[in-house]
Amino acid sequence: MNEQDPESRVVEAALFSAGRPLKINEIKDATGLSENVIMDSLEKLVNEYDGKGTALEISKAGEKYVMQVKAEFAKHVVSLAQKEIPDRLLKTLALIGYHQPVKQVDLMRMIGAKVYEHVHELDALGLINSKKDGRTKILTTTKRFPEYFGIDTTDRKKIREWLGKKAGVKVKL
Repeated sequence: MNEQDPESRVVEAALFSAGRPLKINEIKDATGLSENVIMDSLEKLVNEYDGKGTALEISKAGEKYVMQVKAEFAKHVVSLAQKEIPDRLLKTLALIGYHQPVKQVDLMRMIGAKVYEHVHELDALGLINSKKDGRTKILTTTKRFPEYFGIDTTDRKKIREWLGKKAGVKVKL
């Protein structure tokens, strides 16, 4: 791709400006480009960034596309990134992602009463769903969960596998 491809540069600018994964329709609404032009541009951009040897990549996250720092460089700059999820919520979120669907009462046995506050906050952040089940709730992750962590699947078993690998745990499926 060269600089004479203004549509791809517009798509690149949209991904950079958003700072979050975007659906094709979101790019379309923001840029006025057709879906075909956007898909073609995304393919060109993915290949361009792969071939450049830069610290950035454009990748697919579920049904969305995102411009992000490549994993091998992320560990060096993670302290500079703004955190959307407070550290104190990450363990609770990881346990929900790993054990989903999980009863809130079972999660409470794992980490204590703080789970009630954590569930409320994670729900407000749009990372989990909670459904009433008698006197407890059934907790699962939302589609935003894999997007946020750059997991290229919404399949619960594959999310569990990914989380287990990150934690160094053998996963029984």
